[in-house]
Amino acid sequence: MKLSAKRDIIWTMNDATTTLPNLNPQRDLEFLYEIGCLRHIQRTWKQFLNPDFENLSEHLLRVIWISLTLAKYEGVTNTEKVMKMALIHDLSESRSVDSHYVSRQYVDRHEAEALGDTLAGTAVSQEFMALWHDYEVRDSIEAKIVKDADSIDVDLELKEQEYLKLGADTFEGRKLVAASHLFTDSAKKFWDMIQTSNPNDWHIRGKNRFTTGDWRKSA
Repeated sequence: MKLSAKRDIIWTMNDATTTLPNLNPQRDLEFLYEIGCLRHIQRTWKQFLNPDFENLSEHLLRVIWISLTLAKYEGVTNTEKVMKMALIHDLSESRSVDSHYVSRQYVDRHEAEALGDTLAGTAVSQEFMALWHDYEVRDSIEAKIVKDADSIDVDLELKEQEYLKLGADTFEGRKLVAASHLFTDSAKKFWDMIQTSNPNDWHIRGKNRFTTGDWRKSA
């Protein structure tokens, strides 16, 4: 180990076993590269609908924000747990891949094994495997919030696609999810709002050239 001119600690892989005995920088580096590949993983329901649906990395990002929003409405203060659980909830799909409601009838994705191999030997393995098991059991309020966020993300994207003229029958199955698979009252209320919402409101009604800029109509 040596110090740079700015006195930052610099270590090599060979140093790691002596300076960081419980960590494995090589595995952590491999893990970070694997995380980067999540943006290349498409969600499988694209098979039916064909539009440019979000990739796995994009899905995880919005689930985090939905989870944090639901947590506020549910009065949950442990947002660190919520965020970390949202990050891990579908990470097994890096190796087990996503499956849609047809392919799920034919495959065993071995999610625990896939996630265990992804995290094996990394600095975050023990903490995040425990969070994933918590999420899968669905006993904690944080797990219920993240699962609701996972579901709500689907409905947000379907609403976005509705504006691209998808058929109405595309959305029928989501009514069952809303009726029997959402845990929190907040998620159910947001689901109802989504059905009559306009995905373009954030920019049409927000600050833009028409509402506050040079295209604004004079009163």
